[in-house]
Amino acid sequence: MSAPGRPVLLVVAHGSRDPRHAATVHALVRRVRALRPDVRVETGFLDFNVPSVPGVLESLETEGVRDVVALPLLLTRAFHAKADIPAVLAAAPPRLRIRQAEVLGPSPLLLSALERRLFEAGLTPADKSSTGVVLASAGSSDPEAIAVIAEIAREWRHTGWCAVRPAFASASLPRTEDAVRQLRELGCARVAVAPYVLAPGFLPDRIARGAAGADVLADVLGPAPEVARVLLERYDAARVPVALALAVGA
Repeated sequence: MSAPGRPVLLVVAHGSRDPRHAATVHALVRRVRALRPDVRVETGFLDFNVPSVPGVLESLETEGVRDVVALPLLLTRAFHAKADIPAVLAAAPPRLRIRQAEVLGPSPLLLSALERRLFEAGLTPADKSSTGVVLASAGSSDPEAIAVIAEIAREWRHTGWCAVRPAFASASLPRTEDAVRQLRELGCARVAVAPYVLAPGFLPDRIARGAAGADVLADVLGPAPEVARVLLERYDAARVPVALALAVGA
């Protein structure tokens, strides 16, 4: 139960036919709840899984909830964040006051989560200067989203890695296997693939197949503690105007 005056946090996930996707989303939400037990956190899916986002919103309205922060469980502002989710929220019960939070990326915390996964996969901080990293994203037809991934790769390179190259599992190039080959040709002693994705599924599996020629393949970001902290940062940033409005109304 949220503290009085604190909006419910609704995590909006895409959904997948792959059961690993929903299981990972729920694990992340459990970590968020553990970090902030004073915040009520619900989960809704856009497709494939239940509960659906409209179903959760209707249930909250029936309970008498009035303020909701809807947080897209997305790493970039692509089609789902710009079109799908706003359309679903616009059709919510009119008595709900809903604010859409920003997507998770980019964030320094997500870079920390990527490095956590690489170190868990066997690398050490001492390996950074001799290791090339493929920042492997799901991909998008949205040029803004692609530009953000490229900028993250540039920024991450400056933290000590031999090189960092972006790659995409769909819609854009290069593919993971091409980026692995580029880093080999560049002369990096080892090559690691860091999936910049939140949960397992079809595209992360494609990334894994493309990483066959790499030395290290990290796990997806999943319920990394840094990811949970980003969720709460986005929630707090979105709820501040709600809190101010309630204070003024009082």
